[in-house]
Amino acid sequence: MPDPMTIASGICAAGALVSSWQLRRRALRAEAEIGLLQAELAAERHAASHDPLTGLPNRRAFYRLAATLLTDAGRPLIAVVVDLDDFKQINDRYGHAAGDQVLINVAQRLAAFAGDNLVARLGGDEFAGLLASPSIDRRWIEWASRRLCDMVAAPIPLGRLSVRVTASVGLAPVTGPTQLTEALDRADAAMYRAKSIGAAHPARQLVDSAER
Repeated sequence: MPDPMTIASGICAAGALVSSWQLRRRALRAEAEIGLLQAELAAERHAASHDPLTGLPNRRAFYRLAATLLTDAGRPLIAVVVDLDDFKQINDRYGHAAGDQVLINVAQRLAAFAGDNLVARLGGDEFAGLLASPSIDRRWIEWASRRLCDMVAAPIPLGRLSVRVTASVGLAPVTGPTQLTEALDRADAAMYRAKSIGAAHPARQLVDSAER
């Protein structure tokens, strides 16, 4: 006949194992819930600071990130404003889904050009950036403007079709950590001057430089 003490010890050991297993399950469940909450929080933060269509930083995030970059900048920065020309015609002719694809494609091209620099979608078909420059040199600014226009103007595939869009681009040096708004205003004014040039100058690019 089994020893009652042995049986009791076995029951206690089995109970301890069950309790340990249950505690482990609860700990794993708690860890999973915490991980899920953290992921949801990160997703909410990302959604609050990024454009849902293109994935680029939105207007609010652009100004916040730009302020940090200007504070830590070790070399000249150039404010950039990019606006697509006659974008409404894309939506009217091909539909809003096609228009969305164009915006996504343009955003990818701008991000590729910017590299580690900041580029954002301010809204609609308007984008902005803050680019590090080797110097506040008019030739570099003109090169960047032409390059941006050429990248945007490359054909964009839409199913069996491909479309081309042009962009008006304005650039202006940021002369100090507190001068971002002024630089963006000058870049925006340069962009609108480029847009007004229209078909007479297909590249649609103009530079607002400190070198006058």
